[in-house]
Amino acid sequence: MKICFGLTAIAVVLGTLWFDRTAPAAESFSPYVDSKGNISIPKDFRSWRFLGTWGVAADEDDQVGSKGFHNVYTQPETISAYRATGKFPDGAVLVKELLKAKTDSMTTGEISYATETEGWFIMVKDAKGRFKDSDLWGDGWGWALINADDPNTIATEDYKAECLPCHQPAKKDDWVYLRGYPELKK
Repeated sequence: MKICFGLTAIAVVLGTLWFDRTAPAAESFSPYVDSKGNISIPKDFRSWRFLGTWGVAADEDDQVGSKGFHNVYTQPETISAYRATGKFPDGAVLVKELLKAKTDSMTTGEISYATETEGWFIMVKDAKGRFKDSDLWGDGWGWALINADDPNTIATEDYKAECLPCHQPAKKDDWVYLRGYPELKK
């Protein structure tokens, strides 16, 4: 009788833990998006799959090296789905970490390296058009720039004015610069 009661109690606890763990997924298509469409920084994004780095060249002709790097991450299941279908799955998250850079001379030549985080640009795939009244959502994505000095606030106010102009050349590729992400190739 004690064993039966003990197993039942364990089953109830495990069932409750499983239910609690999966409950947010039923309420929202992404754990990084609240019910109003606000996007947050995935705390564990650096443990996701690394897609690639963009080096941002220095502004002045007489400067050497990069002024910044943009490291891009996504969930492993996003890569698998994209390789299989050629499309980003609903709820896929792309996190571009914006890093400042410094350039120095080394024995191997002039090198640029990342120094500090400036912020994060986050895109969340929305295949269903969930947040039609939000200026952060449209064209199949949620768009958010979050600055490092205020990581709880979305700096983006209107994705059409602030995000689409930079992403316009990638429109035919679902607004994503695929050429910089070798992990997405089959």
